[in-house]
Amino acid sequence: MRPSTFKKNVLATNIALLLGSAVSMSAMAADADATVAADENIEKIEVRGMRASMKASINAKRFSDSVVDAVTAEDIGKFPDGDVGESLARIPGVAVNRQFGQGQQVSIRGASSQLTRTLLNGHSVASTGWYDQQAIDRSFNYSLLPPEMVGAIEVYKSSQADIAEGGIGGTVIVKTRKPLDLDSNSIFISAKADYGTISEETDPELSGLYSWKNENESFGFLVSAAASETSYQRNGIESLVGWGDIVPTTFEQDRERTAINGAFQYRPTDNLEFGLNIMTLDMKANNANTSLFTMFPSIVDGDNRKEEICEQKNSSGTCTFYRRDGLAANPGWAQTWARKASMDSNTYDLDFKYDADNYTLEGRVGNTKSEGGTEMTSNYGGWIGDVSDFTGTYDATGDVINIDIANKSFGAEDFKGQLAPAGWSLKKQPNSDEETYAQFDVTVPVDLGAITSFKTGVRWTDHDVKQETFPGIVNADVAAKDASEYYSGTVSSGAGFTLPKPNLDAMLKDANAAISGFDKDNTVYKSGYGTISEENLALYLMANFEADGIRGNFGLRYISTDATSDYYNLQSDGSYADGLSTLESSYSDVLPSVNVAFDVAPDVIIRTSASQVISRPNYGDMFASSALAGYADGTAGNEVVNTGNIALEPFKATQADLGVEWYFSPDGIVAATYFIKDISSFVTSNQILNQSIGIVDPDSGVDSWTKSTKKNGTGGQIQGVELQLQDSFENGLGYSANYTFADSDAPADNYPDQVSVFSDSSKHTVNLVGYYEMEDFSARVAYNWRSEYMIRELPGFYGNREHQDYGTVDLSANYNITDYLSVTFEVVNLLEEDSVQLGVAPDAAEVKPELKNGYPAWSFEGEARYKVGVALRF
Repeated sequence: MRPSTFKKNVLATNIALLLGSAVSMSAMAADADATVAADENIEKIEVRGMRASMKASINAKRFSDSVVDAVTAEDIGKFPDGDVGESLARIPGVAVNRQFGQGQQVSIRGASSQLTRTLLNGHSVASTGWYDQQAIDRSFNYSLLPPEMVGAIEVYKSSQADIAEGGIGGTVIVKTRKPLDLDSNSIFISAKADYGTISEETDPELSGLYSWKNENESFGFLVSAAASETSYQRNGIESLVGWGDIVPTTFEQDRERTAINGAFQYRPTDNLEFGLNIMTLDMKANNANTSLFTMFPSIVDGDNRKEEICEQKNSSGTCTFYRRDGLAANPGWAQTWARKASMDSNTYDLDFKYDADNYTLEGRVGNTKSEGGTEMTSNYGGWIGDVSDFTGTYDATGDVINIDIANKSFGAEDFKGQLAPAGWSLKKQPNSDEETYAQFDVTVPVDLGAITSFKTGVRWTDHDVKQETFPGIVNADVAAKDASEYYSGTVSSGAGFTLPKPNLDAMLKDANAAISGFDKDNTVYKSGYGTISEENLALYLMANFEADGIRGNFGLRYISTDATSDYYNLQSDGSYADGLSTLESSYSDVLPSVNVAFDVAPDVIIRTSASQVISRPNYGDMFASSALAGYADGTAGNEVVNTGNIALEPFKATQADLGVEWYFSPDGIVAATYFIKDISSFVTSNQILNQSIGIVDPDSGVDSWTKSTKKNGTGGQIQGVELQLQDSFENGLGYSANYTFADSDAPADNYPDQVSVFSDSSKHTVNLVGYYEMEDFSARVAYNWRSEYMIRELPGFYGNREHQDYGTVDLSANYNITDYLSVTFEVVNLLEEDSVQLGVAPDAAEVKPELKNGYPAWSFEGEARYKVGVALRF
């Protein structure tokens, strides 16, 4: 076990504050008993309107002993936003990573989204991805969770001993509804139509809930379900400078999301209760990614080199791309990646609570399992158009590439030959994630001066993760077909292009017909295979204390982890061993924490906290296997051998908070908080270009690879300030505003891009919400903005790049036609804000050319989504 000590330079000020303030402030809290009594009544808040919802969220913050913010549903099916991730983004210090049209992951106080721990009703939720270019990590994909099923969300920004470890940024606890908390025979039914401005499709959403309990409220059950179909389209420009391409691209996805939740409560006596919660989440995510590779001409014309052809903006200036007639050149290359993809998550959780005269015993046991990935991947591509179609200017001097060429519209008839599924692309890549867990806690009331109770407990988890890549066994008689068999009509694309619209069903059908099965005994399978088995044990002891004007908790949490990884060893000649090898690793630590709230006046609270926290490494970084990326995929120059590291130690930080909160009205708050995270250890990647590993890639014809490994970095700090203001008025108007400043500093040499900032960290985040509420009508406008931040996905295709500042305006309105029937209207991203991503690494960085010197690597057009719905409640 490594020694765990507080870092004095970070915590000395906070500890001095705790000791000094306990004496000087106690006399200022004559009404503390009334304040604490309010804590006991927090569950009795009647939540019926938007104003009441915001008031409930304020009370959750006010009466907590820790640094907590909350989002509360104002009624069944009335979560503030149509997306759980978007609602989290309204909280001070929280920023959302929006990819593929939804708020998928959240980062807290400048820490990466992968350092946010998400719990459902206090337990883990297994989650995988559907996209084969995304690594397996520990973050939860919020796009799986319909907001109609959520009653409240709590965001713990400080740590305390009885909360499961794993969140350096913070811990998000999602709470679903319980039947004994609702009126018997509660019914909710909702139907919505969802329209996207890029896809120009209108899609359905349905949800419903029924809750019942007996007359003496000893037994109840609840069933809720939600289903939606979404035609999502993302238009953009992607760059492959090393291959000489600027690529207008269209990503289309048919999303089918279903969710079912069943909850049961049994309370045989007043002091004994059992609960069973079953949740199944499923998303079908078939997609087609169509790209037009506008290939540059050869730079050789006889013996003369055409130096005016520039492929990359450099550190001393800018450049413009040109295409001219008369040069030896190719036309464009159009291709579609067709994927059959899905992910699911199934959780079974049994909990109990027993209140005895002199102790409280509670616990839970359960299992959560997720399966996902691509069930079939295929590629269809061919030459398209004529050389003259691509004559013009490719201007990369701005943040978004401007393409001005002779022809921007192509259809199936423009392909130069027949098409067939490329044999090298036919594969499936399934992932699985499963955890079995058990937790037991005992709380014992005591009378030891200011200490009111001790709480102790144990938590055990057994976690298994697997990734695989199965190459297809290609039939020898695969026949090519006319392009019209695979493309029908046209679809809009980035940079004003129009591309052939793929027939996804036809592509997947012929991809399946092109193979006789999947091969488990070759290099591709062995390189993509990896398992992780991780057993975690945690023990904790926490004391709750309360005196005149002061309350809080302090404690210790001991954690121990044993991890193993099975893999096929990559041998010196570039081949893989026939049998599996296993590597093991373990670590342990002791994590102290203290939270103190000083009730200096009936409406003023000063908070401080200090703790040591960890986040375990992402699974994708821990696989001991050496996986080949970019091998025989049709693109030369993108060959990477990626080796994980089972011996990675966790991210670790010493953190502290100091804040003041003034509750100037029942609905109003002014708050300011200073926070600091001193990060002593984190995980990063190391890349070495142009390495020989004994394998020749057929695309490039050479043995030249980028070797990517994982390691623990050292040093780094995040510190900042959160400011919050919220209030409402008797005339129905109300507002909420918050601002977060997070100064993130990490050693540049810990990242291949050499950019000295932590991943996902925006220096500035702003949230503004204004609303108006009458008896039968309510409306809200929300603005969310964050400054630029680094997205790091190496060694994946998109790599490490800087997402430019991003702001969205969202609208929502509700009108009650009767006491039971209402209509709703929502708009997400009203101003259609674009996603612009630049390669900002310096020249010396070991990354691809498009990720350097401010080059406009990726850009995607913003889509607004409009929803109209009706809801029935009684």
